[in-house]
Amino acid sequence: MKVLQLRDVVSKPNHHGVDARSLSDRENAQVAHITLQPGQSLKKHITPVDVVFYVLEGQGVVEIGEEKAVVEADTLIESPAKIAHRWINESQGTLRILVIKTPRPKEATKML
Repeated sequence: MKVLQLRDVVSKPNHHGVDARSLSDRENAQVAHITLQPGQSLKKHITPVDVVFYVLEGQGVVEIGEEKAVVEADTLIESPAKIAHRWINESQGTLRILVIKTPRPKEATKML
């Protein structure tokens, strides 16, 4: 059994300039944790695999393709492979998102 505390994982530099921590990186999936402070956002990008987002805390705006929704804690969002998407924190609070990519991408994410 592997037990991992978020506080023990170091945020890695990324294209978005936000707190992003890799929690699991296996052949069949990747799991990450993203924190967006008020006013922060992810740049629009295209992931080569399906992505599932689970909002752990806060409220944010998710854009997938031409669709946009305001979502809050305890909400699951599915994002199909090869569709542009991004997150925006327009709230006054912290937004924390669990990100699950399946399968593990074999090609790089495309930044737009």
